[in-house]
Amino acid sequence: MTDHISQANLNALADGELSSDQLSLVNDHLAACPACTSAALVQTLLKTNIAKAGQRYAMPAGLEERLKRLARSDTAGRARPSRRSAITGWATAAAILLVIFSGLILLLQGRRRSELAALEYQAQVSEVSDLHIATLAAGLGPQVVSSDRHTVKPWFQGKLPFSFNLPDNLPGDTKLDGANLTYLHNQPVAQLLYTIGRHRVSVFLTEKRSGEPTGEKQSEHSGFKVTSVGVGELDIVAVSDVDPFRLAELVSLIKNVQTGA
Repeated sequence: MTDHISQANLNALADGELSSDQLSLVNDHLAACPACTSAALVQTLLKTNIAKAGQRYAMPAGLEERLKRLARSDTAGRARPSRRSAITGWATAAAILLVIFSGLILLLQGRRRSELAALEYQAQVSEVSDLHIATLAAGLGPQVVSSDRHTVKPWFQGKLPFSFNLPDNLPGDTKLDGANLTYLHNQPVAQLLYTIGRHRVSVFLTEKRSGEPTGEKQSEHSGFKVTSVGVGELDIVAVSDVDPFRLAELVSLIKNVQTGA
């Protein structure tokens, strides 16, 4: 298995529905592919947390009885309630039930979206950190070696489904070393390689996924700082062991030049 694992097989893996032969092939691929390993982890975490969320909300104890009493009270004091009055009472109860259950559904959906977004963000932090560590460990030069943004940006034309700009004026101890074409969530992304002082920095430019917030986030993984922010149709995620302020400064510079990308 040389290609990335399909979404259908990732779903089947999370559901335990792969045959023994399929499972053997998938496990062999996961052992050699960090991108698919991260995607499989995300799929498994999503399945587990959705299952937990689905069991979290239930009708409060006594709610059904209270609604029945409310419906009965609509006709209380009437010796012989008409059929129309009875229908009106039950219609009122049904409307109240609808409002309550609609509120519960909206609450569940909002909580689930929040939990899924948090899981996806943590998976992204883990994946970009692993890619940065792999880049440092390999000791190989960038696929395109240049400190000139006018050389690095055109190199990506035709390789990515999006475009971007790079800042020209960097702080005196910050240098663009080059860039790589790599993959996150099985999608092609730009890995820009910078140096701040003696610290190596990877900045990943990716297409923004629908519904994700654009505010700046900071996290830490395996001893590395991770700063991310959205701008327009892009996500910018930077990884380094440099001071978090300097990392955020570089991310801000890249973010600010994206207008008109």
